[in-house]
Amino acid sequence: VQLVESGGGSVQPGGSLKLSCKVSNDTIENFCLGWVRQVPGKEREGVAAIDTDGGTTYSDSVQGRFTITRDKAKDLVYLQMNGLQPEDTGMYYCAADQLYGTCRDVLDFPARGQGTQVTVSS
Repeated sequence: VQLVESGGGSVQPGGSLKLSCKVSNDTIENFCLGWVRQVPGKEREGVAAIDTDGGTTYSDSVQGRFTITRDKAKDLVYLQMNGLQPEDTGMYYCAADQLYGTCRDVLDFPARGQGTQVTVSS
């Protein structure tokens, strides 16, 4: 499977961004999908995941602000990020795991894209 992210950029605090991840060489119906971020000076963090049944999970730091969705017809997975804060700045990676049902920890998903940079500053 190949994952290509897009949609990153710079935004002021309180702003929004929507990240997209195109899944190629397979269909997203076969995968748990998620987003991982690397914030400078911090451990990698699994921020969101969506399983093959459409169930979603979020890290505490983004719960209520970020939403993960998918478009099966287009093999796309999205991360809608609202209420962005400077601490959300980092590289965001799409991740995939060919696993049906409940996902494992998104940090353990074996497939990952090249990432897209998100910068939140005033």
